Amino acid sequence: MPFGEIVIGSPGSGKSTYAYGKYQLCTALHRPIAVVNLDPANDHLPYPCAIDIASLISLQDVMDTSGLGPNGALIYCMEYLEQNFDWLEEELAKLEEGTWVVFDIAGQVELSTNHESLREIVERLQKLGYRLAAVHLCDAHYVTDASKYISVLLLSLRTMLQLELPHINVLSKVDLITQYGDLPFNLDFYTEVQDLSHLSHQLSTQPGGQKFASLNEAICELVEDFGLVGFETLAVEVRAYALRDGVICQWADVSQDKTSMLRLLRVVDKATGYIFAPPPGSHDPSSTQAPDSHTRSTSAPNTDALFSSAFSSLPGPGDVRDVQERWVDERERWDEWEREEWRKEGESVARKKAGRELREKEAEKRAKEQNKPGKPVANAGQEGGFSEMRIRDRTQA
Repeated sequence: MPFGEIVIGSPGSGKSTYAYGKYQLCTALHRPIAVVNLDPANDHLPYPCAIDIASLISLQDVMDTSGLGPNGALIYCMEYLEQNFDWLEEELAKLEEGTWVVFDIAGQVELSTNHESLREIVERLQKLGYRLAAVHLCDAHYVTDASKYISVLLLSLRTMLQLELPHINVLSKVDLITQYGDLPFNLDFYTEVQDLSHLSHQLSTQPGGQKFASLNEAICELVEDFGLVGFETLAVEVRAYALRDGVICQWADVSQDKTSMLRLLRVVDKATGYIFAPPPGSHDPSSTQAPDSHTRSTSAPNTDALFSSAFSSLPGPGDVRDVQERWVDERERWDEWEREEWRKEGESVARKKAGRELREKEAEKRAKEQNKPGKPVANAGQEGGFSEMRIRDRTQA
């Protein structure tokens, strides 16, 4: 049974970056993964793409031939994909069995809230046996403004009702949230969608707030009555280092936060019922390993690791208050600690590399000495001498 996820969200929410980060993480964990690009407007893909909708239809071609704008052409492309679903089915059939499939969807929110094409495509994928979850990315800076936060709640709720999939809402770029000002409430107020009546004062102070107070109150009550919306957090970029002679020489904001990515991976796994059994002899993300894995065939199921993965707790910060401490309250101290840990890890890698190179040179040197020409072979001479002595003894006897 194939498993996968539908990655949706508004433009700029980090869908392609998330897909690339998941590809990197799963590759490092030796989990088979394939990324499918279903965004005809995405010409510059950061990740290795297993299936690209550009092989079927191009947004620019639709705009040129039909005279449509970007939004209309995007809708046309999704309708065309729906009508030619057999192309996607054939391409998916070429993937290796057991591959986790990430579907990177276009950022036009109408596709996941109102239009039927994406929903029809999802239903056809489910008929093929796919067990899917929806990962809805929302930019974390929306929580700094009450009206934007209410809008994101309503958008998330509408998307959940439209797609009818196991749904994970994610506040992405949480590491950048402090750039937009201080939060009126703690982060858990927004991730757990607590009593929204506390936002009434902020909403009333905004332009038109008094006029639409009743509407805002009705929207908040609607979201709370459903009780479906909640958020995970994802730090898109953290500091990374470059080594030169074992010393950190450069820092750049280029990589995914491994901890939050690993936790989100586990959340999506549990939402779909997917359990990954690491191959014998390898470590799973929580460092659990089958104790007798070295005695098994590499193709045999790793039963111990299977149950360890199924029943282990979620890695990473389990409480959103830990996330707030890391990225909001004590970010500078955590950054300093992280720099020190990365420095130690870099020095350790450099030492191991130097030791490995030294051992290789010594082994190469010994091999050359043993292969020098003209070196007497002691064993052969000794054995020949002993044989000659035995012959003489027999002759004398």
